[in-house]
Amino acid sequence: MAAAWHPFGFLGGPDPSRELRRLQDEMDRLTGALAPAARGAVAAAASFPAVNVYAGPDGIAVVAELPGVEKDELEVQAHQDTLTLRGTRRPAAERPEAYHRRERGAGAFTRSLQLPYRIDPERIAARLENGVLRLSLPRPQEDKPRRIAVSG
Repeated sequence: MAAAWHPFGFLGGPDPSRELRRLQDEMDRLTGALAPAARGAVAAAASFPAVNVYAGPDGIAVVAELPGVEKDELEVQAHQDTLTLRGTRRPAAERPEAYHRRERGAGAFTRSLQLPYRIDPERIAARLENGVLRLSLPRPQEDKPRRIAVSG
């Protein structure tokens, strides 16, 4: 008897949800081999700093969470349509107790973001306040969309 067609595959064939569970189990097994402190550091490094990027016709606004990063230890670079945040976050003061859970990483970081269009690096404004970096990245005038008058 031939397998019947189904939107998610053929009935009687491999179960896609079983394959997804198998893949998740394999990922859990691989990351479980890391020490708990290393797992937290890997997760933190992959997404530090956390950012929100807002794009409009006149420019882009970026808000980045940088707790524990001082202004003199932060570098912001912009080139065409790429923004790079680079810096160092100092470790918190050590306490005599042993860690139960440690998720806040410390050390050097670099995060590059591909922006939806070019920006004007000469007009960027940056402000770091209370661990939050706010960037205003204006779009070059020549790259802004223009409304074309149609005659006829």
